[in-house]
Amino acid sequence: MATGKYSRVDGRKSSRYCSIATIVVLVVFCLVGIWMFVSSSIVPVKNSEILTLETRNEVKQTVPKGDSKQFDDTSGDLFGAETREDGGGLPSKDPGITDEDNSAENLVVGSDNEEKESQNSAEKNQEENHANESSDEKIESESAHKMDEDDANGNGKDGETNSRDGESNVDTRVAENEGGEMKKTLHTDSEESSGENGSESAESGKNYELDEAADKMKHVSKEAILTERKNDENQDEQLEQSAVDNSVENNNQASNEILPAGTQSEILTESTTQNGAWSTQAVESQNEKKSQQSFMSSEYNDHQWKICKSTAGPDYIPCLDNWKVIRKLPSTNHYEHRERHCPDEAPTCLVPLPEGYKCSIKWPKSRDKIWYYNVPHTKLAKVKGHQNWVKVTGEYLTFPGGGTQFVNGALHYIDFIQDSVPEIAWGKRTRVILDVGCGVASFGGYLFERDVLAMSFAPKDEHEAQVQFALERGIPAILNVMGTKRLPFPSSVFDLVHCARCRVPWHVEGGKLLLELNRVLRPGGYFVWSATPVYRKGPEDVGIWKEMSRLTKSMCWDLVVVKKDKLNNIGAAIYQKPTSNDCYKKRSRNAPPLCEESDDPNAAWDVPLQACMHKVPVDSTKRGSLWPAQWPVRLEQPPYWLNTQVGVYGKAAQEDFTADYNHWKAVVSQLYLKGMGINWSSARNVMDMKAVYGGFAAALKDLKVWVMNVVPIDSPDTLPMIYERGLFGIYHDWCESFNTYPRTYDVLHADHLFSSIKKRCKLVTVIAEVDRILRPEGKLIVRDNSKTISEVESMAKSLQWEILMIYSKDNEGLLCVRKTFWRPTEEEPIKNAIV
Repeated sequence: MATGKYSRVDGRKSSRYCSIATIVVLVVFCLVGIWMFVSSSIVPVKNSEILTLETRNEVKQTVPKGDSKQFDDTSGDLFGAETREDGGGLPSKDPGITDEDNSAENLVVGSDNEEKESQNSAEKNQEENHANESSDEKIESESAHKMDEDDANGNGKDGETNSRDGESNVDTRVAENEGGEMKKTLHTDSEESSGENGSESAESGKNYELDEAADKMKHVSKEAILTERKNDENQDEQLEQSAVDNSVENNNQASNEILPAGTQSEILTESTTQNGAWSTQAVESQNEKKSQQSFMSSEYNDHQWKICKSTAGPDYIPCLDNWKVIRKLPSTNHYEHRERHCPDEAPTCLVPLPEGYKCSIKWPKSRDKIWYYNVPHTKLAKVKGHQNWVKVTGEYLTFPGGGTQFVNGALHYIDFIQDSVPEIAWGKRTRVILDVGCGVASFGGYLFERDVLAMSFAPKDEHEAQVQFALERGIPAILNVMGTKRLPFPSSVFDLVHCARCRVPWHVEGGKLLLELNRVLRPGGYFVWSATPVYRKGPEDVGIWKEMSRLTKSMCWDLVVVKKDKLNNIGAAIYQKPTSNDCYKKRSRNAPPLCEESDDPNAAWDVPLQACMHKVPVDSTKRGSLWPAQWPVRLEQPPYWLNTQVGVYGKAAQEDFTADYNHWKAVVSQLYLKGMGINWSSARNVMDMKAVYGGFAAALKDLKVWVMNVVPIDSPDTLPMIYERGLFGIYHDWCESFNTYPRTYDVLHADHLFSSIKKRCKLVTVIAEVDRILRPEGKLIVRDNSKTISEVESMAKSLQWEILMIYSKDNEGLLCVRKTFWRPTEEEPIKNAIV
């Protein structure tokens, strides 16, 4: 500043000629400096572009050409398809600095170094000519001010560039983290440059033109860097997504299988546009607006969740705990109070967790023990502990594997049954069975060792949580009762029905309850009755045995064998259902009567029981006329009775069946098992909320899981086909609660369910039911249209769930979320559920 003062004093004495000479010299030096800077700065940009092109070519060469159709194109299609990844389920790229990052950083540093060299040159010129710098201070201050404005505008341009980078349809949390250092570097460089220029302006204003040109060149470089960085991030994220999907892109066959529409249309075909792998701004902006509008939907994103306050507390089941209706029942003689009584409006609150709840013990250890605080009920241990049902052992509930009829273990009892009738052939001829009054389902749990699936059921009764014990152990079970309604299964689907001291009065009221078993038992199937009337001689037992003998004879059941198990000191009577109608025609009395021809044996949802029998199908083209192929052949072989039918998707039924199975095998093997962030070794209880042919369950056959196939009551009735292939399932209306305890499933799968159910009831009630059924840390997989996917995503976020994967294309989407332990604090009293 002292130099400046002396310059002003000398300037007042200098001549006009010196001023002109000074200006001319200054202009010459500025022009020379600009020329030097321009000639040196352009080269790194070109080199950087060449390097980027070469890098891209190298990246492209690492991707096999044959894989390019998996998501239409390998080099950017995912971004136009609104792919977003959140959370820890999918592998994410560490925000390390790559070679491309170093290249970009070197470019910035190179520009800065050149700029500093020019600045040093200008400083030398200032020292040589400081005596001639008498122009005036006004130009200097104006130059500094204008330069600061330009610098601020330059930063604004950078901000616009960064903003545009973020306007893609991709959820770029990972990309933002990776690019954070680069953006920060650019911003810091800009600030440092601005600071340096400001400092020099305070010393002299003669480098304004040079700095302005340098600043412009810096912005060119930065925009080039950002463009290069964005392209590199696209390439990196492409490779990262490929790693996430774990060879989803390695199989061209799966290219049309990832997101099939409801009619199995192939939506992932090549685009007819000439844009190749590049998305357009119009498409990106339009999709982003739709996504934001859906996300901002107050109905889903702003839902205020509350805790359900009910008498049942953590065990609340809306359709079984409706005490407002139960209190008004005229009679409970037929267990009406154990049947479904759903509230007029399904609840939208969340069931609380038991105090001390932990993630469930994994199968197969869970078969033998579970956490006590997950199902903190001890009554059953006190009542049935001597029969080896369940015991309290420290922080565990343990299951010795016994039961009322098999105190010494279920495996011996299972072998005893097959030894009695070798034709039963567990795991071959007999694959799917029904266990009535299952207790804690040890019988079904040990049948897995014989490759047999048991649909076990029992009521929610005074035996606290027996079905909940079963499900917590990883054994299939539902809540149901032999009451006044048909069981929620089709006719002629179970290979065997089992009752071990199930406390059902089969012989009363014309045998109505046993006739219901006759409806669901496959012709030629067996009924195993292990109860005291079979082997005890007390007056009551003898009376019941006589009534059962009369009833089963009139039903044309053949008593195959009565055999005693000496180890357990029990006995079993094994009956077989007829395979023809000859016996019915020969009966002297039509009692029990045959059902009317108009009576549909497959109608099972909320249908009253009738004391009648349906005829056995004898036409070889009809279901039930022939026994299915042995397991596991029956899983993949289209049923014989599909020859004359049209499939759900419009093709010939057998072709439809095969196409569906191939589709789900591809989806499960290429995506679900490898790219969803699900540890399937930790999963056990799985539900397909909208099963069609059971293809999803069939594709999981090699895993240690079981799948409850649910066929909604408003969907095509394909449940008989599911049973025919050796799987099991149930009918259900998803506008109501499912007959299970809370926290009983590890994975729920919903394929185009939510979009259809929205037409009949509120989506929020279905999501609340999903939350009730799903265990903490459990996964929900949703396949649906894009609008529904966005709605479910928003509601999942409001529940504090983790988004593991989301993908959408051509109005079809895929979402995978993980439930957390989060519970709201505010309570909502459920008046109809409070005793």
